[in-house]
Amino acid sequence: MNRYCLLLVSLSLALLGACSHDAPRTAGPSPAGPSTPGAAKPVRIGIALGGGAAKGFAHIGVIKMLEANGLEPSVVSGTSAGSVVGALYASGMDAFAMQEKAVALDQTSIRDVRLFSGGLVQGQKLQDYVNQQLGNKPIDRLAKPFAAVATRLEDGERSVFVRGNAGQAVRASSSIPGVFEPVAIGQYHFIDGGVVSPVPVDAARQLGAEFVIAVDISNKANGKNPGGLLGTVNQSIAIMGQRLGAAELKRADIVIRPKVSDIGAADFNQRNTAILEGERATMAAMPRIRAALAQLQAQRTSAIRSAEKQASDAAHRQCLENRSRLSKLIRRDDCGSP
Repeated sequence: MNRYCLLLVSLSLALLGACSHDAPRTAGPSPAGPSTPGAAKPVRIGIALGGGAAKGFAHIGVIKMLEANGLEPSVVSGTSAGSVVGALYASGMDAFAMQEKAVALDQTSIRDVRLFSGGLVQGQKLQDYVNQQLGNKPIDRLAKPFAAVATRLEDGERSVFVRGNAGQAVRASSSIPGVFEPVAIGQYHFIDGGVVSPVPVDAARQLGAEFVIAVDISNKANGKNPGGLLGTVNQSIAIMGQRLGAAELKRADIVIRPKVSDIGAADFNQRNTAILEGERATMAAMPRIRAALAQLQAQRTSAIRSAEKQASDAAHRQCLENRSRLSKLIRRDDCGSP
């Protein structure tokens, strides 16, 4: 009888051992070696390009240096001049292609003055130029998510265009009051986005950016008369949007400020200088950008590993609670270590 009992116990232990090898384990090392915690996905970088008329060529230099350092933004937002560069970039053009476009750009191809509207620029040529460069693709079919920010004239509301006619959205975002005619879209009219969002950081966040690089090329009131109609209007818009712009810039992770204050709002002859200043400012900011990105990536990886550890501990506790009665009697741990 004793021999029979011993045989039963031995058989039970053998079966228990077999189950412990065949059942999937939720914790502990696997036969192939220690498990590797899931790494965090790369941070989704967004770039917010501010308004500034001819100073906007600096955006090309910024993008050029980001790409050269292996940091390609995944989403793009733009206000006014920033929306023009932003749309081209979102279409799939790299910085060198945009620079070629900028060098070859003739002002007459984007400026159409209508005398019966008080000498204002209509903006249709700008709209057509952008659409031509994009192959007439709507915003929602561009290679990268893109947002153009404008101001609704009827009530001053910030409007973010993320679908539909890309050229028309850029035209609306770039319609400087007193220089361009307001753009009619649906039942509303739209003017320059710089009135409500000089550097569209929040729009980049809305597109899913986890790390926003803002490029600020706006005029700053420095006690000097900017001279000329466009310069005066441009600085007036900058002054109106200063408080809103300052608050929004604080929500960026990095702010790049190319030294383009000496370039006039209508000084298209300084485009190469603006591009160069964009490159210089970005290279100067590169250590800060890399450090901030590394910190964010480390935080995300730490959070993922912490979540995995909590899940592993919970599964191990559940396993211990569900052990067979015989395992508990002989104090056998079939659940591995948490």
